[in-house]
Amino acid sequence: MPISETHSPSTATAELLADRFAPKPAFSVLRHRVVDADTATTYAALRGFDFMEVGGPFVHAAGWVRGLPERFRRGRGPSVPTRLTFDDMTTGSDWVILGEQPGTELVAGVAGKFWQPVIEWRRVEPGEFAEFIEPGYGKIVLSLSVRRYGERRSLLSYDIRVTLTDSVSLARFRLYWAVASPFIKAIHAATLRTIARDAENARSEAQ
Repeated sequence: MPISETHSPSTATAELLADRFAPKPAFSVLRHRVVDADTATTYAALRGFDFMEVGGPFVHAAGWVRGLPERFRRGRGPSVPTRLTFDDMTTGSDWVILGEQPGTELVAGVAGKFWQPVIEWRRVEPGEFAEFIEPGYGKIVLSLSVRRYGERRSLLSYDIRVTLTDSVSLARFRLYWAVASPFIKAIHAATLRTIARDAENARSEAQ
């Protein structure tokens, strides 16, 4: 079960890669979950996590509602892949892997106008991401990390940080956040639950 949740400003520790790309986010959500598996097993589950496995009625409803504007505009919803790992997500999309500490943390990011009914994404390469400040955009940094928790368990953390490049974008995103944050938190919880399940199943199979 999640043991902690914090909101803006982020309280992540200084050694996280996420701090290089979003040291002072305007909005953030940080959740933790204790996993009954060692760090190597938990990180392997994190690295191979398929975002399409995240389920539950609330999560599916969130995705359906988010696709409504595109359905009305184009007559169909956004295409849905059958598999979406971190490597899949950053191949042929606007997301990039910003950095990785193997066995500890994986950080991905994207820029865009994600408060709009139809999102306008913007790919920004890792070397330019921290300094990207073009007006009218926001930046999302997604960090999943694993730390040792006692002798045989791990602490799995999911940290989402949002930075805006100007005051107008900040105001627009604040309105969006008021509506979207419950859905975002539900996806957070489902993601942690799925990774923990995969890690614990892998641990059981190895015994």
